[in-house]
Amino acid sequence: MSTKDSPERAVSVRLESRERRILIIQAPYYEEVVGGMRAGAQRVLEAAGAEVEVADVAGAFELPAALRMALAGGYAGFVLLGCVVRGETDHYTFICDATFQGVMAITAETGVAVGFGLLTVDTLDQAIARSRDDRMNKGAEAAHAMLGQVAFRRRFAA
Repeated sequence: MSTKDSPERAVSVRLESRERRILIIQAPYYEEVVGGMRAGAQRVLEAAGAEVEVADVAGAFELPAALRMALAGGYAGFVLLGCVVRGETDHYTFICDATFQGVMAITAETGVAVGFGLLTVDTLDQAIARSRDDRMNKGAEAAHAMLGQVAFRRRFAA
């Protein structure tokens, strides 16, 4: 892989000892896609000094509830990963809307640091393109977003 295609941008946040436990919650229905995103997220998180754990849920719809349950686990942050591919019915719209709203409600209410990597695509090819080991990896982007939230929280900690 060439440098210009590298999925890593510089990690600007180093986790402090009390911030090292990070949980990736993934819905691995599309294993190739979610596995690629998970690998990208893990590289970013490990470069920041994280101790990464991974937990699976059945599908994207379960991500908000899993996040809510995991809040009590003492994690400094969470990366949520999944993929929903548009089909021929309204199911796609309902699942995507419910998942986005559920995660947003929890993060707004609790202030928890979350990187949200749920791909919502028309085709599996689009998802694969966003999970490759290159600079477009959405798992890596979600990890960077979560690290930014940790740094933001630090800024306002008493």
